[in-house]
This record gives sequence, C-alpha cells and structure tokens, in this order.
Amino acid sequence: MIQPVQPQTPLPQLLAPQAAQALHKAFGHTTAKDLLDHFPREHLPHNALSSFAGLREGELASFVAKVERVSSRRLQTRRGQVVDVAVADQTGQEMTMGFFGGFQATRQLRTGTLAMFHGKVRLFQNRPTLTNPKYEVLGRQEDGPADSSQLAGPELEQDKIIAVYPASAMLTSGQIRDCVRTVLDQTDLSLWPDAVPPQIAQAEQLPSLAEAYRMMHRPDTMDEPEAAWYRFRMEEALLLQGLMERRRRLAGQLPGIAAPQQAGGRLEALDAQLPFQLTEGQRECGQLLAAELERETPMNRLLQGEVGSGKTLVALRAMLQVIDAGAQAALVAPTEVLALQHERSLRRMLGALADDSVRMTLLTGSMSAAERKQALLDIASGRTDLVIGTHAVLGEKVHFAQLGLTVIDEQHRFGVAQRNALRQRSRPAPHMLVMSATPIPRSVAMTLFGDLELTVLRGLPGGRSPIKTVVVPELRKSWRERVWEKIAEEAEAGRQVYVVCPKISALERTKAQIQSQLAERFGFEDGQDSVRIPAPAAEGEVIYVDFSRKEAVEHITNDASVERIEQKFAEHPQLRRLRCGSLHGQMPAEAAREVMQGFESGEIRVLIATTVIEVGVDVPNATLMVVLDADAFGVSTLHQLRGRIGRGSTQDNLCLLVTRMPEGHPSLQRLNEVAKHTDGLRLAELDLARRREGNVLGAEQSGGASVLRRLRIVTDAEIIAAAGEHIGELTRRDPEWATAPMLWRAVEQWRLEHDEAEKYIHQG
Repeated sequence: MIQPVQPQTPLPQLLAPQAAQALHKAFGHTTAKDLLDHFPREHLPHNALSSFAGLREGELASFVAKVERVSSRRLQTRRGQVVDVAVADQTGQEMTMGFFGGFQATRQLRTGTLAMFHGKVRLFQNRPTLTNPKYEVLGRQEDGPADSSQLAGPELEQDKIIAVYPASAMLTSGQIRDCVRTVLDQTDLSLWPDAVPPQIAQAEQLPSLAEAYRMMHRPDTMDEPEAAWYRFRMEEALLLQGLMERRRRLAGQLPGIAAPQQAGGRLEALDAQLPFQLTEGQRECGQLLAAELERETPMNRLLQGEVGSGKTLVALRAMLQVIDAGAQAALVAPTEVLALQHERSLRRMLGALADDSVRMTLLTGSMSAAERKQALLDIASGRTDLVIGTHAVLGEKVHFAQLGLTVIDEQHRFGVAQRNALRQRSRPAPHMLVMSATPIPRSVAMTLFGDLELTVLRGLPGGRSPIKTVVVPELRKSWRERVWEKIAEEAEAGRQVYVVCPKISALERTKAQIQSQLAERFGFEDGQDSVRIPAPAAEGEVIYVDFSRKEAVEHITNDASVERIEQKFAEHPQLRRLRCGSLHGQMPAEAAREVMQGFESGEIRVLIATTVIEVGVDVPNATLMVVLDADAFGVSTLHQLRGRIGRGSTQDNLCLLVTRMPEGHPSLQRLNEVAKHTDGLRLAELDLARRREGNVLGAEQSGGASVLRRLRIVTDAEIIAAAGEHIGELTRRDPEWATAPMLWRAVEQWRLEHDEAEKYIHQG
C-alpha cells in the first residue's frame, strides 16, 4: 500500500532524481513541504506582461514579455551569429536580448510570442539586457490586448494564472512550477497537520491549509494569492507569539528576589550627590523598574533609548536598589573595552560611594589567573556588590552568593540563551534588564524581544549640542585634504577628535579575498574588466560611468585601518605634531585603559580607533567625528558613533562620513540618510525598509527570528499584534492549549530549532 504524501516525504520519492537533486543543490529543498513552501514571487494573468522597471544589474530575474522584433547579425571577431530579440513589458518599454548562435530562438521566439525569460541582468549602453537567457514559450499575443483564446500551449491550458517562482542559475521558474505541480498532483493536503486552531482561522476568515497551498500555487483569481499569503503570515506570527508566550510563562513561574527600596541606602546617597536633575524619562523609567524590582516575580524588561539618553544611570539606580536589599548585581558588556568603559563610568557616577559603600569587581577574559581567581572568590563569597564584565561573567565557573539583577548591555550582540544563562543557574532567579542603544522600530522589537516587556527611555539629558553630519566623497581630492586639515584645526584649537576605521590591520589580501570583495562591493565577475556604476548628472538625471577593475582593486587594497591611519598621521606635516592614541579590541586591557584615560583627561587629542568607542565613551571636549570608509558600517553603528560627540557646551560639532566609493554607488544612500536624519528611530525604519528583515533578524538574536520566512516586519506589525492577542486569549481560556494541540506541537518544534540555532551564535 502506497503511503500518503506527508510534509516530510523526501522529494526523491516524488520527483525524477535529477529534479530532486537540482532542488536540493539550488535551494536546499529535501521534502514535500520544502518545495510547497517555495512560494511564487509574483502571479500574472495568463495574458499579462511583467515590468522591466524593477530589474537591477547583477540579479537573476524572471519575467514575462512579448516578442516585438527578431533580427540577426554576424560576429566580427569569429564565425557565428547573434540573434537579437527585442521584447516589450507591460508599459511598452523595450529590451533587446542577445542569443549567440540563436537557432532555437529564431524558430521559437517569433513576433507576437509571449514567453517567460530567465537570466542575469546586465547593463549595455545604460539599458538592462540578458545574454543567452533561458526561456519558456507561453503562447502568442497578437497586436493589442489578448484574451485566453489568443494564447496557446499546454502550460496555459492548465493554469489560468502564471506563478513566477524565485529561480536560480540551475532551475528556471517554469521548471520549478513543473516540480510543484507534480508534487501537488500526488498529495492530499487535507491530511497535513494544520497549526492554526479552528477558532482563530474562523475569527480571521483564513482558508484551510490545503486551500491556502492551492491558492498560492494554482490560483483561480488574482485575489487568491494575497489571501493565501495572509494565512501563512498569520500562521508564522502565531508560532512566533506562541514561542514568546512560552518563554514568558516559564520566566513567570520562577521564584524571584523581592528588592524593596531602602530608606537611607546607597540609592538615596547616589541621588543626593548627582550634580544634575534626572530627566523626566529617567524618572519615569526608574519608577517603573523600582516597582518591578519589589516583586517576587523576576523582572524581564528591555530598556531602549537613544544614544546619550542616560540608560547607564537608570541601570545603576536599579542595581543600587537591589544591592540595598542585600543582593548582588551584574553588568555584562559584549567587549572588554566596553566593560572597562562601564567600570570607569560607574565609578565616576558613584564618586565616593565606589568601593567604600559599593564594592565593585571587574571580570574579563584577559585577566591573569591570579586576578581571575580573586575575582571569582569575591563574587562567590559576597564580598563584591557589583560585577562588571564581558561574556566571562556568564561562564559556568562564575558563582554568585546571591545574584539579584543582571543588566545586559548592547543586547543585539547576545543570543537569547546567553542572556538567560545566569538566570537558569541562580535560585531564586535574578531580575533581568536588557539595554539597547540601537533604535528599534516597535514592530522589530515585538519580533525580536517579544519575551521582554518593552520600555522606551525618551528624551536626552540637558546640555547635548547639535551635530552636523556631512558625507565626504574621498574621490574628490580637495575634499580629502580638507578632512585632514579639519582634524588638525580642531586638535590645535584645544578640542578632541575621533577617527574611526573599520579595520585594525592593513594586512595584504590574497587574490581570492580580493576577488570576493570585487564581487561583493562592485559586482565584478571573474575576467570582467569593468562595471558600470550610476552617477548623478545635471537636473537629477543619472548617467553610468565605467569603473575599471584596476580602480576597484586599488580601492580594496587601501581600506582604512588603524595601522594605516597611524602611518598617515606620522607622515602628514600637520597631523604628526598632534598627540594621538590608538584603541581597538585586540589591545591588552591595561593598554586600552591607559589610552582611554589619556583621551578622557585631554592628554590625547586624537583617538584613532575601531568601533570599540561606539558606546559608553563620554568625552565632552570631543567635537569632531571622522568615520573613514563609512560605507563599511551599518546605519545604527554610524548613528551610535555620531553620538560620541556633542556632549559638551560647544555648538560646533561635526561628523564627517568619509567614503571612497563612487558617488553613484548604492551604499551612499545609507550615508546620505544618516546625514539627513538625526532621529535614530527614523533611521532604523528607513534602514529596515531598505534592507528588509533578512539582515536585521540575524543569528545574533537567535530565537524564532532566525527561522522567520513569511512575515515582513516592515509591514506586518498589525498581523504580529493580532497574533499576540489570539495567543493571549487562547492562554487565558485554555492555559494548557488542550484545544490547540497542533499549534502546541508546532511551537515546540520552533523551540527546538531555536535551541539548535543558539550553538551558532556569532558574537559581534
């Protein structure tokens, strides 16, 4: 008896061996569900044409077009001919494609033929084209609008609407469509488990799982694919919110440490000696945290605030409340340099309270064996109140006498399992405060940190000065020289300067590394001598200029690094007189401490550094930030770096984003956005809209985010919120989800995938 097709049925049992092998090699598909979850990227009525407007150089594209003209020409340098096929899109715009040899194209692609073309987009004379594209004849369309009777071919007899699939160099959209049809014809989808509970499907008017797959792959109307998309997005949102609910429930079941505020304690002493008033945002957040710390249920909260909003002070006040109650607190930072900066910053805030009333211990990976042993002993014995450190604090050999609060700084560099490591080893469970200076749109925060309660610290402390940001194209020699002159002028006027580089060392690259960078940055392929890059012209027009391989290689081999800029300063007649220091993540802790102390004291005028100064550095006298090869950094990093200046009374603060990229290169869009906007949240939204969530929901965050496939958090915040309401209602009515067993199993599978993903977290 033949077993029915299940989601995990291997594709080799359903398809020809070559087709199954090609799907696995091209997309990693191995099961029936893998293939049916390979959704079309667009649907077209059988007589509709695609648009050429969205085609981009270097991408693999599939589109439907009508053949307008066919001609041939002989090759000049060797025997043979090229067949030129001119096709038109839905707007009437034409594209000419070249077929070398072209015998089949001459026979099959006649005037009026409708076909789907697939290939790599190139620019020729500033216009997109494909060379030797694969194609699939769909029928014929004579002059004027067509109806179904004008179209011929078995493909269109079966499908009223053409599904255009994401394809690869190995498989065209048509070949993928044939594979999908073969699997659908063998599968009774009504037997597949449906994770969406019937009551939620009814409330949202969702189609069944079987109907949704049919509507996606074989729709009868143009409205059906969108209904199917909504159903699959809602399913994924339910899984995501279900996983977050599971985490919240588990955290809520743990016994915590009640830390009521103590009259006459260290927290009151800190507030009494502060030389400034707390901002309204700091007071509101402080009151909220104080109330939660008094409960026996562990707090689990995300504190999000703009660069320079005063999150560290809010965290310190929370830690002192816990210390006053007789417990310990830990502040964990992603890098040793940042941990050292936090230690200095907290000592400066505490003043006379440091070590006298608040005993502090630093724990990092570079400490000597004797220092580490003493630190571990102080932590375990309770002789220390406040531990500041790196990932070393999360190690299994670290035992606290009584940990009451863990503060995780720069949460985006930690995985879910890491931030929960101390909680899982401590009983009672400590409170958790997660901080992020990276502005996060609410829809992203809901997705990444749905297991945390979100608190936004609004406003900036008084005294912050405005910052002007300018993009500097280094290819303009006069602009490049002006950057170095400006650094010298600021330093000689008694002010201080940051110079940030993306790399530490200027090590030579191998040929393979150079080729990889040529492809990544400029789109060069092996053997390609030049690429065409858009450049601004008069009256907003865009022209294309040739960028040679030689220019690109020179660009890559001259990437800015701390070592290279140190050498530049030593050789430059104006810069070599300046007192400079260098800072990066590979320096010994003591050397890094000395450099930072020298910069904070004003002895060092120019600090040449990597992004280790991105957060936690507060030098009011610093008025100029120069970011070299700024195109190598993300929007949030640039915004964070810019926040290092403008902390004093000087109104003339300048951030220069220096780039060696040609002025029309796409990466300059990010730099121009940073220069235009000072609102970090607005920048985050623009960045998210441009990059989409594929780069935002990275492995650093782990959890459900690493397996999101359908949700688009730029546009689907309402779906995520609706799913959260459904999960909340289900949990209130049926805490054990007995009425939704398939959803329970699906969420559990997500949890297992999440746990596996934790093993591969890459630390920033």
